[in-house]
Amino acid sequence: MERFGLTITPTHPSPIKREGRIHIIEPLGYLEFLKLMMESRFVMTDSGGMQEETTVLNIPCLTLRDTTERPITIKEGTNTLVGNDTKKIIKEAEKILNKNRNSDHFSYPALWDGKAAERIVSVLSKK
Repeated sequence: MERFGLTITPTHPSPIKREGRIHIIEPLGYLEFLKLMMESRFVMTDSGGMQEETTVLNIPCLTLRDTTERPITIKEGTNTLVGNDTKKIIKEAEKILNKNRNSDHFSYPALWDGKAAERIVSVLSKK
């Protein structure tokens, strides 16, 4: 990030900096962060939570790790493990950017229907 002048330091304290199409911003609240993901063509992350959130939002995700504790996101095809291999990251990002998003048929993974609380209450009420 230093090489491209994208770091925020005491000598460059700007909370928001725009370099072409890259924006460095201050931390966001959860809802603002979800909105940002929803408006993204794809997300690059090492966060397991973001792997799940992008799956729910049907936003392609490139995970900058070699493993994931969220294998369902790989199985569903919304997440790709790219590690720290620059060539693989660029190749997968280009695949996403060159693909027509509207051509994808999407369905949520089993039990990702927003009804977990109902199922939990049902199980607890039977006990």
